[in-house]
Amino acid sequence: MSERDDEEREFDLRWADGAAHKEPSARARMLAARWKENPPGPVPFRAEPEYRGPAVRRPWVSTVVVLGCVVAVIILLGYAGVGPY
Repeated sequence: MSERDDEEREFDLRWADGAAHKEPSARARMLAARWKENPPGPVPFRAEPEYRGPAVRRPWVSTVVVLGCVVAVIILLGYAGVGPY
């Protein structure tokens, strides 16, 4: 085979547009048959968010938790005798 044959065999948009339509998948056929008898109801593009009430956030709580964990680890390491000396 020469390079010329490879260039002629390259797929392009015209070749893809000229392709015959293939049959739908088994799932598509199953859904089409199911929806013929019982069509699905309308579904919104995005569901409405659930109301959760006013969000009260205290940013200092997470800071206290992190610092408390750090202090606890330092104390535990101190009692375990782990250190640079």
